[in-house]
Amino acid sequence: MLDSALTHQLADYLEMTTEPVALVPSPGEGRKSSQMMELLGEIAALSDDVTVTEPVADPRTPSFAITRPGTGISVRFAGLPMGHEFTSLVLALLQVGGVPVKEDPALIDAVRSVKGHHEFTTYMSLTCQNCPTVVQALNAMSIINPNIRHTAVEGGTFKAEVDDLGIQSVPAIHLDGREWGSGRMTMADILEKLDSSAAGQAAEDLSGRDPYDVLVVGGGPAGAAAAVYAARKGIRTAMVGDRIGGQVLDTDAIENLISVPHTTGPRLAAALGAHVAEYGVDTIERQRAEELIPAGPDGLTAVRFTGGQLRARSVILATGARWRHLGVPGEDEYRTRGVTYCPHCDGPLFAGKDVAVVGGGNSGIEAAIDLAGVARHVTVVEFLDDLKADAVLLEALGKLPNASVIASARTTRVIGDGAHVTGLEYEDRTTGRTGSLDVEGIFVQIGLLPNTEWLGDAVKLTRRGEIVVDARKATSVPGVYAAGDCTTQPYKQIIISMGAGAMASLAAFDHLIRSAGAAGTIPTPLAQAS
Repeated sequence: MLDSALTHQLADYLEMTTEPVALVPSPGEGRKSSQMMELLGEIAALSDDVTVTEPVADPRTPSFAITRPGTGISVRFAGLPMGHEFTSLVLALLQVGGVPVKEDPALIDAVRSVKGHHEFTTYMSLTCQNCPTVVQALNAMSIINPNIRHTAVEGGTFKAEVDDLGIQSVPAIHLDGREWGSGRMTMADILEKLDSSAAGQAAEDLSGRDPYDVLVVGGGPAGAAAAVYAARKGIRTAMVGDRIGGQVLDTDAIENLISVPHTTGPRLAAALGAHVAEYGVDTIERQRAEELIPAGPDGLTAVRFTGGQLRARSVILATGARWRHLGVPGEDEYRTRGVTYCPHCDGPLFAGKDVAVVGGGNSGIEAAIDLAGVARHVTVVEFLDDLKADAVLLEALGKLPNASVIASARTTRVIGDGAHVTGLEYEDRTTGRTGSLDVEGIFVQIGLLPNTEWLGDAVKLTRRGEIVVDARKATSVPGVYAAGDCTTQPYKQIIISMGAGAMASLAAFDHLIRSAGAAGTIPTPLAQAS
């Protein structure tokens, strides 16, 4: 099951364990059970601290538990955790084996304080880049607090169970046998929903922090670049965001980041966070911006977040954008029940089914090509008269025997039977006639909306909500700059956002020098930087 490279890497990792680990199999019949037993044997052969026990009965086969003998610590995988979930398997082995969970100590203490018994089940796909975040968070929580139990179920192996539950989007989280949550969730997110009082113990009041020289709002490519460039000047810098990586975390393959031939969104997000950490930036996650308060007589601009208020001599707004929704009847009702926004995550759940992709740009055509490999038929529904995707993508789409296109079509309604999507209704923009498609999945790929509603009229925005910036990324408010997909910057690309973040940071530094000089004093960090 494991190639030589993975075998050597895993052997090195297992040397870090300090506690014995027992792999408890529950095999059934068939090839996947044989593969599971082979995998467990290969893992156990790499370390004297890892053993495989005699098989035990479990309702799901094949499955296995990773346990620490003599304790209540146990993590269970149903199916083979390969693909994106192999990292989840490795982390579970290490953490059950005594390697500390790497999270904020206050958050770990809060998880440890959760009362009562909680049985979580996560339904995941091996091609889903968001699923490992949930699986790893719940695994770690179950190791920190054995009253929390977790089983990760690979949907492809347990398709009948997934179908019976009506799951059409992953990750899908069930608690004590009932639907509880869906989509990417961190440990802090899960704790907040599970026990808000415990989560409150781990939350810091930001308002007590001293002012920063540069405050970056947003943790995506633009925000990370801005933070690195600011910190390299030797000035006090903070980067605050809901999640480090931003929308990049929802991207699968990235092949146009110059000098990096191929990477994935989660991998790039981790690299961004690591690079920012090298420079001592105060990185604050799980915070949403709520208000921008222009500078007063003290020259400090304030930003109010969910966890308090921070002040700074300059601010860089890099809050990014999010997927645009259709805004038609039925969309909200059938979200995660056939309406989805991530073909990479949810595509495998629609194997052998008819699906529609709404949107004919690059993301839409890439989604259609991807889905054509698993779905019975894919129909692209495009509002404009022509598809706007790159020629190379259109050529690839045209060669697919199970893909078709309906252009000049305005999606008007999502149709369902009360439980799942059964179709899509559209209007022909040329004739005005109404048409419909019998589909079980609708993948929405119609562009982005800037995350700027929280700004109100604090800075100048376009009608689309984009922050208006000049050539130096300055906004309409002195000392406030902006970069990335939340701005009027054309071509929403990762590499362009990185450059814009760097430019905004350099402009903010220039502002600090000039404003400090005009006041007759230079802040200590700036003096040190010069």
